Amino acid sequence: MAKVKITQVKSGIGRPKNQKATLEALGLRKMNASRVVELNPVSEGMIRTVNHLLKVENLD
Repeated sequence: MAKVKITQVKSGIGRPKNQKATLEALGLRKMNASRVVELNPVSEGMIRTVNHLLKVENLD
């Protein structure tokens, strides 16, 4: 499976509860925090939910 590096670039403050929970589920708790996640349908959906708060980079 492919892997992507996700970085939180905008704050979750003032966002709907489901977006805050999605950030938490992705393992992003602070600004500029990064995680490498395996790209599967579940993680793709979570990334799509909060893509306006994230920077996504493909890893080869």
